[in-house]
Amino acid sequence: MLFGREKSAGRKGAKAIILCAGRSTRTYPLTVNRPKALLMVGGKTIIEHILDSVSGIAGEAILVVGFGKNQIISKLGDRYGNIAIKYIEQGEALGTGDALLKAESLIDKDERFMVMMGDNIYPRAAVEECWSYGISMLGQKVFNPSEFGVLETDGGFLTKITEKPDEATSNMANTGFYVINDRIFETLKTIAKSPRGEYELTDAVNAISKSMRIRCFYTKDWLPIVYPWDMLSANRQILAGMRGRMEGDTEEHVTIKGEVVVGKGTIILSGTFVEGPVYIGENCVIGPNAYIRPDTAIGNGVRFRGEVVDSIIMDNTTAKHNCYIGHSVVGENVNIAAGTVTADYRHDGEEHVTIVKGKKVYTGLTKLGAFIGDNVRTGINTSIYPGRKIWPSLSTKPAEIVDKDMMQ
Repeated sequence: MLFGREKSAGRKGAKAIILCAGRSTRTYPLTVNRPKALLMVGGKTIIEHILDSVSGIAGEAILVVGFGKNQIISKLGDRYGNIAIKYIEQGEALGTGDALLKAESLIDKDERFMVMMGDNIYPRAAVEECWSYGISMLGQKVFNPSEFGVLETDGGFLTKITEKPDEATSNMANTGFYVINDRIFETLKTIAKSPRGEYELTDAVNAISKSMRIRCFYTKDWLPIVYPWDMLSANRQILAGMRGRMEGDTEEHVTIKGEVVVGKGTIILSGTFVEGPVYIGENCVIGPNAYIRPDTAIGNGVRFRGEVVDSIIMDNTTAKHNCYIGHSVVGENVNIAAGTVTADYRHDGEEHVTIVKGKKVYTGLTKLGAFIGDNVRTGINTSIYPGRKIWPSLSTKPAEIVDKDMMQ
C-alpha cells in the first residue's frame, strides 16, 4: 500500500529507501507504543537524523513502514526539507528483504539507490563517500561483532556477510547502509526464509555479491540503536559536535557554560546552572535552581527543576520539584514527582546488568540509570535501581523502591 504524493518533488536527486517497518522489543519500554525511528537523540528523532545525512544527495526518500506507521507519517508528512517523502506499508513483518522488495515499484530500471535501516544513524561523510563511488556498503569496527552482521572482504570488496556468528571472523560489522541497483529485487525474489522465518536482505546481498562487486567502505561514526542505553551513547556523540545557540530567554543569575542550545519559547529561570553540551527544546521551563549537566538532551514542552546528567528527557515531561535523573532515558508525558532518584552506580563499581526479553544483558557500563516509558507517574521519593525499566502508563507508590522492571 502506497502513502503520500504520487508526484515527487526533488526527483532529480538520488533515492533513499529507509526500512522503518520493524517493531523493536530490545528497546522496550521506550518502543512499546512508538516505532524506534521516532526515538529522540540529540534533540531529533532517529529518522530526522537519517534524513539529514542524505539531504542534498537524495531528492526522494521512500520509507517502508509498518508498526507505528501513522506516527511516522504524522511526524514527517510528505516532505522533509528538500527531500520528498513517500511511504509504503510492508504489511506482515517478514524481514528486511521483504521490506525492501515492497519498494520495487518506485525504482526505475537500472537505477542506483541507497538502502538504510530506520533505527541507525549514519555519518554524512560516509554516505557521500559510498554514493560517490557507486555500488558499495558501509562497515564499522566494533568490539562485539557477534551482535551484528560480520563482513568479510577481499581487496576491499565484499565476499560474505555472516549474521550474528558465534565466532566472528572479523571485527567489522555491517551497518545496514548500501548503495545498490535494481538487480537486488530479482535476487530478493529467489532467497529462502532464514531460520527465524524472515527474508533477510543480507542473504540477497551475499548472493548478488557473487556477480556484482560491492565495495566496502568503513566509518567510525555509525550509531546503531540496539538497546535503550545505546540512545545515551548516540546522544553524547551528537551533542559533542553541536554548536550552541540561544533562541529562548533567561532570567538573571542563570549560568550557561559550553555549547548549549535553547529553543524558541523556552525560559531558563533564576539560579539555574547549565553545563554543556546540552540541548533544550522549545517551550520549556527550566528551573528555578535547576542543574542541567553535560550530555543531556531535553525535548519540547518540558518543565524541569531538578538535577540531570547524561540523559534524554522527551517531550512534555514534567519534573517541577527536586529530583535526580542520571544516565537515563525518560519518555513523553512523564510526571517525575518530588524526591525521585534514578540510582546509576553500583557500590562495587562493577558493570551494570539488566534484563532484556527475559535474559540478562551485560551492558559494559558502570554508570546506568533508568528507562521510563511514556505517561509514567512516579510517587514522591521513588528510588529506582540502576538499569531498571518502567513500562508506559504505570505508576509508582510514594517512597517505592523499584528494584525490578515494572512491566504491564
